[in-house]
Amino acid sequence: MTALRKITALLLLAGLLAGLGGQALAAEAEGQTALDVMRQINTALPVDPQDNYRTYYEVFVYSFYDSDGDGVGDLPGLLEKLDYINDGDPATDADLGCTGLWLMPVCPSPTYHKYDVTDYCAIDPAYGTLDDFRALADACHARGMYLLVDLVMNHTSSSHPWFTQAAEYLRSLEPGAEPDPEACPYVDYYNFSRDSGSGRYALEGTDWYYEAPFWSEMPDLDLNCQAVRAEFDAIVDFWLAQGADGFRLDGAKEYFSGDPDANVQTLSWFNDMVKSKRPDAYIVAEVWTALSSYAPYYASGIDSCFNFAFADSQGTIANSIKRLQNANASTYGRAIVNFQQTVADYADSYIDAPFYTNHDMGRSAGYYPGQLCENQVKMAQAMNLLMSGSAFLYYGEELGMKGAGKDENKRAPMFWSEDPGQAGMCAGPPDMEDVAMRFAGFDGQDADGNSILNFVRQAIRLRGAWPALSHGQAVFHEQLSSQDVCVLEKRYEGQQALLVFNISPESQTVDLSPLGMAPVLSGCLVSTPEAPALEGEQLTLPMYSVALLTPAGA
Repeated sequence: MTALRKITALLLLAGLLAGLGGQALAAEAEGQTALDVMRQINTALPVDPQDNYRTYYEVFVYSFYDSDGDGVGDLPGLLEKLDYINDGDPATDADLGCTGLWLMPVCPSPTYHKYDVTDYCAIDPAYGTLDDFRALADACHARGMYLLVDLVMNHTSSSHPWFTQAAEYLRSLEPGAEPDPEACPYVDYYNFSRDSGSGRYALEGTDWYYEAPFWSEMPDLDLNCQAVRAEFDAIVDFWLAQGADGFRLDGAKEYFSGDPDANVQTLSWFNDMVKSKRPDAYIVAEVWTALSSYAPYYASGIDSCFNFAFADSQGTIANSIKRLQNANASTYGRAIVNFQQTVADYADSYIDAPFYTNHDMGRSAGYYPGQLCENQVKMAQAMNLLMSGSAFLYYGEELGMKGAGKDENKRAPMFWSEDPGQAGMCAGPPDMEDVAMRFAGFDGQDADGNSILNFVRQAIRLRGAWPALSHGQAVFHEQLSSQDVCVLEKRYEGQQALLVFNISPESQTVDLSPLGMAPVLSGCLVSTPEAPALEGEQLTLPMYSVALLTPAGA
């Protein structure tokens, strides 16, 4: 750094500290980190959420933190590390600051992933006990967090008593005899038929077949069966009583495969049933398909569907950053507005559920080869976490973990340390391949002001401090945007927030004068130690960064 640049940088930093509110920030001070820059500007404290607009952390308990040394993560381990997710103090920024927690399935199951349940009203012994769950729920609530449980209604395990009793009954029948539901009600719980076909498996010892399109050991339930619905009514009662605040609904597109209307009707029934018990419970459904196909599911009245259009290695966020399929910064802005307009055709009120990756997708650090990978990983997290709705973050993404290919690799142990023998480290799922990480673990990133972890912490903090970011409908200012820059405006309850994204490796300058806003720099996310500069209505953004601007005097 030249002597002149050093002097300029120090004068600019001194100007900020003297109370110029970030208007003249432009260059890095000697020894300054990206976290230093963000802390100087992101001074607003997160507010306690009073509704279902939250920031959720998705946890695979099996791989998160092991409290008893058996190699398998558990609920006591998660509770031990809850301060990492939210320490309950909005004044600190050493936690993630998430205001919700989504647990992948925790019920008893014969598989490591536990999406084939054998008892909907218990905790898998490998994870702990119901007392452990209640302790976790209490700790979440003490921190103002919601706790979501993963509810798998599409199918059970083939070892579930409902299925084993139905199978035993069918085997007891004389050849050609029809089953009597009064003799065994569980024969109506599943889709048994004497017709074979795709996704059907022969029931050994009978001439019957059962529907199981996911896997032979995951027989599908018939959610039109009133007795099955009554079971889930009671299951919802059970988990609400244990302290759950809502439900993530697995595989909702496959409740009745190929029949979206029946799926929507089922979700409508479930939503009405849950909200009659607890009106503020949060429901988010997995409907893994294109936007044009999952938008109609909002007609069911549920709060949210996961926004798959922006997720994964070929979604709007990754394509915009990589400039694939003619995507760029403006593509991101147009896609947000298109989403709002599309869903508005089906629901007057809804809560988007943006996410970037989950347990079924390759981790995002693998999306970006080359020297700019870290900057791009950070930028992608900002583009997800600053979307309106309830945003979701998959565990380890805040560290830039890797993992692709078979599902087990995507659910690798939380990278607390490069030392696999460190207390709490998990062994990972059976048959997981060796996953080589690109970035340091938690112990290497926590105190590093330029780390992905500290960038994500600041992104969640910024989101939590400005309700317009999570609640506001977005207006895309296309005339101010370009291939490199996206300008979005959001308003909520009198709060106006302008987000300007630079998703390029070069500095970009934007003239904001057409907005007539008299902007103030109120927040930023930077992937390098260089700060944004606002001179009048001319905003200069460093590479891969975001600026939050609000009206002067607001």
